[in-house]
Parts: sequence; structure tokens; C-alpha cells
Amino acid sequence: MKDMNDRIRCAGLEEKITAAEDAALLIEDGMTVAVSGFTPSGCPKAVTAELARQVLDGERNVHISILSGASTGGEIDTALSEAGVITHRAPYITSSSMRRAVNSGECAYQDVHLGEMAQNVRYGQYKKPDIAIIEACVITENGGLVPTTAIGCAQTYAAVADKVIVELNLAQPAALEGFHDIYTTADPPDRRPIPLTKPGERIGATAIPCGPDKIAAVVITDQPDKPRPFAQPDEKSRAIAGNIVRFLMSERDAGRMSADRVPLQSGVGSVANAVLEGLADSDFEHLSFYSEVMQDAVLTLLDSGKADFCSATSLSLSGDALSGLLARLDEYKGKIVLRDSEVSNNPEVIRRLGVIAMNTAVEADIYGNVNSSHMMGTKIYNGIGGSGDYARGASVSIFMTASTAKDGKISSIVPCVTHVDHTEHDVDVIVTEQGLADLRGLSPKERALCIIRNCSHPDYRALLLDYFDRACTECGEVQTPMLLDECFSFHRRFRETGSMLQEAAAEGE
Repeated sequence: MKDMNDRIRCAGLEEKITAAEDAALLIEDGMTVAVSGFTPSGCPKAVTAELARQVLDGERNVHISILSGASTGGEIDTALSEAGVITHRAPYITSSSMRRAVNSGECAYQDVHLGEMAQNVRYGQYKKPDIAIIEACVITENGGLVPTTAIGCAQTYAAVADKVIVELNLAQPAALEGFHDIYTTADPPDRRPIPLTKPGERIGATAIPCGPDKIAAVVITDQPDKPRPFAQPDEKSRAIAGNIVRFLMSERDAGRMSADRVPLQSGVGSVANAVLEGLADSDFEHLSFYSEVMQDAVLTLLDSGKADFCSATSLSLSGDALSGLLARLDEYKGKIVLRDSEVSNNPEVIRRLGVIAMNTAVEADIYGNVNSSHMMGTKIYNGIGGSGDYARGASVSIFMTASTAKDGKISSIVPCVTHVDHTEHDVDVIVTEQGLADLRGLSPKERALCIIRNCSHPDYRALLLDYFDRACTECGEVQTPMLLDECFSFHRRFRETGSMLQEAAAEGE
């Protein structure tokens, strides 16, 4: 093996270099395994994939619980769920294989606010992790682990696990050292305020404390992240982006929270990327980001000089963008910092900084409640992710969605959401390609009319207005008119109406 002195600086740890197949044998049936990373970025890639192979080949019979920072790479959720290895999972998923296992009852899943996951583990709400698998680019002189392209909950997992397997990934540049800011948060009653007042401040260390005694194995890998490709923004995404940028400009002109004075947060996906691209064409300058993920458009804003700084817990970039960043790391030092998710997603820090939060919704109802995680109220799609962390603390909480789904068959604006992730109290603005509803200061009845008139698709607007009118009449003088026996039947009616609309359009052709 080639000299590892530049990567393994802790004396004696070279003796713990282990093949992935042997490290996988450390994971025994019934264990709880915690992994680093946040999205596919920064996740371990070798040991879990080898464990899945061993099980699929009939060499072993192992069932384990998996804890992570957010979603993971295919080598974890997809490989292990397809091998039938995962019995319990938290806090967030995106793998279609994992989703099928959860919805079929093969795996018990808990959807968790990502900013709370680390402390929940320390509070003992889960079985204590037996093993943590942490991807690192460097092991420091005292056994500290320098993360790669994401952190997530890695600091907590390394601290509480009985043993740590380090995947030392040579595909991740050692020059990533210095991009991380690892801050140790004490638990009550000893907790103190996190001393962050600006996104660019540094308050912690550059490596995760671990120590050589806890490290059970060092697995050398050479596998780059496999980012999920983002769809290019379509016409609807660009329309949503235009509505949001105009709103942000009106906020600045009105002397309220301005995007060039407080940080922005943006969720993951093509719509979110389109919003950030829209900012590139605006007259905003000196933008900053305090977010959980950094997407391609943020990198573009940094390169163009439109943005000054980005704080996140993960570099959730496309393959080309990530390769470009890793090739020019020296240019981004001082512009990017990666934090553990307990800090990046901390609602108190988010409120202190005045973050403007922009996240996506599956559906929103006429009173401003938002569903981010379930299809028809019963099947998990991904999870709440970090959107709740930001919505609860933001100075302005924006949720965006296309006004319809399934080629127009379903309205995304409904009388009552089938699953509530964000109540009306945490939702300030709803945006679709049709328009924007500013809900601040409005009563439930005022919200309903604002959302229906501005955000619903014209094909469904009459249905929604008819429902609201009848609810007001039948409920009488109440705060929130609602026909409970009709609410969920509207989802069925929307499907039927969508089919009829498509048939009518086809006949018109």
C-alpha cells in the first residue's frame, strides 16, 4: 500500500487498515449502525455495500437499524434495503427501494426533524449505536476525523458509538481539511447559546473528535460521491422562481427583511435551483446562505460575485459542479463552511440570523397547512427533512409547489392536506407558477381566498371556491370553516376532474 502519512497522521493507525469485507464482519445481527453524510454526499460507500453483498450471497444473515444525518447514497439505503438488511431507519430517505420497504412494512421508519436527530440520539431515544461508519479524507495526529463533502450527525455518532469504522476516501481531496467547523453542543442543563451571529463565523474545530482507541478499522476507498442529477428547471419552475424573486424585491423595497441583508435557505431540487438561478439575474448583491445543503446555483452565485458566503452541512451538487469545486478548493476557502446539522439546522440560530427560508411542498391547503412528506396521507415519500427546522425559525417561511401534479390530474392546492408537516403557524408565503399568496397577518378565511385566487390552477379554482363558500355557509360564524366529511373526498374528485379535463382537451384537439 502506498505511503499514507499525508492521510493517516495518527501513529499506529496504519496497523488498523482493513479490507471492506473484513470490516463488514464487525457489523453483527441486531446492531444499530450510524453513518456520516447528508444526502449522498459524504456517506460511507464500501462497508455497507460489502455487507449487502455478503447477505445477498447467503454468507450471512444480518438485520440492523440504520441512523444517518439525512438521506444516504445507494451503497447504504438501496443496497441494504434490497438485501433485506434494514429493520429500522431514521431520519430521512430518498431511495425508492428504501421507500418501498418502509411503505410495505418491511422496515420501521421514523421521520424526524433533521436538526433534532443528533440530540435525540444523545438523549437515548434510539438504541445506542454499536458502530459508526464515518467517511473522512484525513485522520489527524490525535485521531480526529476530517469529514469529506458533508457532515450531518457524524460528530455525535462518532462520540456515542462503541466503535468507529473510518472509510478513508482517497477520491476526496485532503485539501477539504479546513472547510469544516465542528462545534460541540452540550446537552441540558449545561447547554449554552451557539455563538453564531453571521453565516461566515467559525466557532469550532476542523475535525471530528474521535481518538485512535475508538477506531476499530480504517478502510481505504477511492470512490467519489454519486450525486443525484437535478432536473433542469422547466417552465413551471421558472415561473415559481420569478414569483419568489419579485416577492423578495418587494420585501426589500418595503424596508422589510431583504435578501441582501439576511441569509437565504433553499431546499433541494429543480424548483429550488430555479429560484437561485433567478436571483443570479436579479439586482441583488452580496447574498449569503445559511442552509443545510449547497446546490449548483449557489456555486454559480459565488463564482459570479453575487453571493459572498455559504454555510451548509452538505455539498449537494451535481457531478460536474462537485468536480469543479473539488478541483478549485483554494478559491473557495473563506467562502464555504460545512457544519454539523445540529448547528446548520438549529431553529434558534436560524431565527437569530433572520434567515429567509424557501422549501418545497407536496401539497398545501387553503388555510396554509403544508404536507411535505406523504402521498395521499398514507405513503411516505421522503420525509420532512430540514424544512421544519427552517420554517420554525425563519423570518419569512416560503413554501413552493406546482399548482398541479400528475399531468394536471391532481390539484396541489386542496381544502385540507392529507398529512400535516407544517401548520399554518409556520407558513408565511405559498407560491405556485400561478402566483404568490402572502399570508402574513391574515385570518384563516382571508388566507383561504388569497391562496385559492393566487395559487390554485384555473381548472380547480371554481371547485375550491365552491367548497369554501359552502363551508362558510354550513359552518356559520366560525374561525376556520371546514366540511370534514368532504375534505378528503376532494382528492378523489380532483382525480376525476383531472381525467375529465384531459378528455375534454383531447376532444377539443
